Amino acid sequence: MSRIQALLAAMAIALTHSQPAQALTVYRIGGENLPPPEIGGEFEFVQIPWVDVDPLSHGLADLVDLTQDSIAPLQMDANVNLTPKIKGELGGNIQWLQWIGWAVHEETEAFMWDEDPVTAYLGDGHFASHNPAQKHLRFNLGGRFLIDRLEFYPREEHLEDRFIEKFLIGHSDGDPLKDGTRDITIRNRLGVDDYFVAVEIEENTRGHIVIPMPRTPIETILFKGFENTRGIWEIAEFEIYAVGFAPEAEYRTNVIDLGSPVNIGRVEWSGRVDHSAGVALSMHAGDDVDPNNYWRFTFRGDERSRFASNGSVINLRAYQSLETAEKAGITHDTENWDFWSTPYDFNRFIGDASSDRPRRYVRFRSLFTSTVDAGSEIEYVQFQTSVPLSTQTLAEITPSIASAGESTSFTYKIKPRLDENDPGFDGIEIGTPTMPAGIDAVRISGQDVPFEIVRMDSSGFALTLPRIDLQRTEELVEVDFRSQVFKFGTQFPGRVFDSDRPQEVPQQLTPGDADPLSDSDVLQVDLESLRVQRINSLEISSTVVTPNGDGINDEVTVSFDLLNLSGAVPSTIKLYDLGGRLVAQVLSGNSGSGSYRASWDGRGTDDEILAPGVYLLRLEVDSDQGMAQAMRSISVAY
Repeated sequence: MSRIQALLAAMAIALTHSQPAQALTVYRIGGENLPPPEIGGEFEFVQIPWVDVDPLSHGLADLVDLTQDSIAPLQMDANVNLTPKIKGELGGNIQWLQWIGWAVHEETEAFMWDEDPVTAYLGDGHFASHNPAQKHLRFNLGGRFLIDRLEFYPREEHLEDRFIEKFLIGHSDGDPLKDGTRDITIRNRLGVDDYFVAVEIEENTRGHIVIPMPRTPIETILFKGFENTRGIWEIAEFEIYAVGFAPEAEYRTNVIDLGSPVNIGRVEWSGRVDHSAGVALSMHAGDDVDPNNYWRFTFRGDERSRFASNGSVINLRAYQSLETAEKAGITHDTENWDFWSTPYDFNRFIGDASSDRPRRYVRFRSLFTSTVDAGSEIEYVQFQTSVPLSTQTLAEITPSIASAGESTSFTYKIKPRLDENDPGFDGIEIGTPTMPAGIDAVRISGQDVPFEIVRMDSSGFALTLPRIDLQRTEELVEVDFRSQVFKFGTQFPGRVFDSDRPQEVPQQLTPGDADPLSDSDVLQVDLESLRVQRINSLEISSTVVTPNGDGINDEVTVSFDLLNLSGAVPSTIKLYDLGGRLVAQVLSGNSGSGSYRASWDGRGTDDEILAPGVYLLRLEVDSDQGMAQAMRSISVAY
């Protein structure tokens, strides 16, 4: 895309955003060669290119290959020399060590990476008295790469007489947690840095030197050339070759202006992830164009300020223009922007937007992790928006503490505030950790009202009720239901919707003080005690299984509850005979906090019915707190 085309596209998007929000708008990032989405009814479609990355709009493409069709981590060609690309394409630098510290290379040193083997840097040991006796070069690659090899050599006519006898090659991945633990430390007046040693040679006699590098992510390479006992030495070219995908790459979209505060719907995407690679896709949303706060030192002690000397708030452009000594850091704007969401399960290709209220701005981030041969790719990211149903809708749940695994009666309280142009809603959707035991009542301003359950399953329920509109603005809506809680900090997210406009995006409920008479102002429920057993119960529908085909106890149901797990963990149910031999496996997989069921039909690992007798059924849960297990006996009879 040319600069003129990009400018016209940006103007078109800006013009679109300056108009009032349509009922439904679909945004697609990338996938420019795909047809528009097929959605019933009228909607506006906005296409945003992957290549439209502007650092001043908080966009970022770090070691990412950008095309119209997709983004992916850079894949390196082991035959392409990276050294000439360090300062430009890779965004790194090449420095040499002076007595005061590292400095940008001099013109004579550039002969080593000018891709001209006829020119050379001469290292004869006769350095100025204020420079180190050895030659130290630092190649900051601008990111982490898997380096295949280094090559350096003198001019062809000096392969036999101007080779370097003594040298050292070091490397670092830039991880500050490893500082001080590496093999060699380079000190200067401005600080220290350290490196793992890849190779140290003291009696080299070869002109063209090839150094294989360890297959570990490398960000910085150190070359330390010693004084040569043979006199003058030279390097015509110093070459760095990488292989495979960039181990770590990151892409961030520009801040996307949605035109006005809108409901942000579910996020969809398309792509692939190779085995042993990964993609962490996340989003956040905000109320202004900048997700950061910028600080400067005032030079009054350690005082920092978000304001420039002229009293204006510091923005990104102003921060970049500050002197280095003035820059006091960048922090996340927690007042106006959400934090990055938990990464989506990429292989599901769909996930809920993380914003808890209508927002005007949104941004997406993709973190790629790769190996030499395994990478990944995102074709597009797509989401929907629609006008808010109410200006603000606060919600809270009571009680906010429950007993683990027990059915508890909860009241979900909602306080809507509608302005003149808000369409209102007549539906409520509430997420629960398991199938609700029942929905008992719905009240508006304390009065019972009729309701209809339109969905109830293991993820929660949805119902319709008399319409909430301008006549009912700021009236308290209460929903009584019963559910179980299995984990500390269980979330009960909610949304409101308009059943007459099912195509449009439901509105997320904002946790807050919906009812001043209630102590709760959150949408999460804690357990009465953190000290709970991870396996809350293990029950068998019958202690005897009779797999004879008569329809009575031909199979049994195994039920169990898992509590307060930090995530999905390996869980198995296995059967053993009384001699301790494994004879059957009922369940194998990952399970999180919740209630589970599995069935067993009396068959063993060979799919044959087990011999009559007594067996031991064992549930094992391998969490970060260690192995938990529970056991029951069961008999096979026929």
